[in-house]
Amino acid sequence: MSTDDPVESVEHELAVLLRRARATSGAIAREVHPDVGAAAYGLLLNLQQTGGARMTDIAAYFGVGKPTISRQVGFLERLGLVERVSDSEDRRAVTLRLTEEGVERLATAQQARRARLRELLDAWPRRDLETMGRLLHRFNDLPF
Repeated sequence: MSTDDPVESVEHELAVLLRRARATSGAIAREVHPDVGAAAYGLLLNLQQTGGARMTDIAAYFGVGKPTISRQVGFLERLGLVERVSDSEDRRAVTLRLTEEGVERLATAQQARRARLRELLDAWPRRDLETMGRLLHRFNDLPF
């Protein structure tokens, strides 16, 4: 795309990046388990990053209702990737966390993704990669 407006250029490249990220997310999700979709993969990533969370917190994070999360969690439980654990502070509350199998499958899929990314970016100078990482971090810190 050729444009003199840098904001238009950024907008266009972001649209391409997001489209590719959605497709990639689905492919990585299937590496975790053939039946896992992108939404369930996002939930697994959230649990990996937080170390575990309550359903209400996960629903708030994704901006969806608790029934939606509950369906996803039930599905992931049946696959053996997620488990419910009684909260030690409030026995009525339940914390969700990855099972050992969930941790292992997610790590394996992420390692494969990183290997592919390294392969794709192998020809890029380290300085360019550092700059890209810094700029993406700065962009992700914007208050949308």
